[in-house]
Order: sequence, then C-alpha cells, then structure tokens
Amino acid sequence: MEPEAAKALALGLAAGLGAIGPGIGVGYLVGKTIEGTARQPEMGGQLRGLMFLGLALTEAITFYALVFGLLAFFLKA
Repeated sequence: MEPEAAKALALGLAAGLGAIGPGIGVGYLVGKTIEGTARQPEMGGQLRGLMFLGLALTEAITFYALVFGLLAFFLKA
C-alpha cells in the first residue's frame, strides 16, 4: 500500500471511529436530560446546564480523534 494511501486511511479511520462513541454518548445524554425534565420539570434549568457541560466534554473526544488523525496524516513517516 502506498504511504499516502495508508495515511489517508488512518485519517479516515481516526475521524470516523473517533466520532462513533461521542455520537452515542450525546444521544444518550440528551435523551436522559429529556427524561429527567419530564419527570421533574422544576429541575429543567439545572439539567439543561449540566447537559451542555456534558455535551462540550463529550464533543472534545471527537476533536481529539480528528487532531490525532490529522497528525498521522501530515507527519512524515
């Protein structure tokens, strides 16, 4: 396999596989926030704030995967 093709494959796999887990986590997080707000509407504001904090931390994982994939792509082997 050509070195450039291997680098492109590494970038695609890092970005793609790195987005699967956070995607599942975000869906679960939002679903549980909706469920919690439906059970206790008076806690909606606090739950929403915690949800956004969790979303930011979860999405950071995707950016790390993308950065590491880009590093693998652009660094000389």
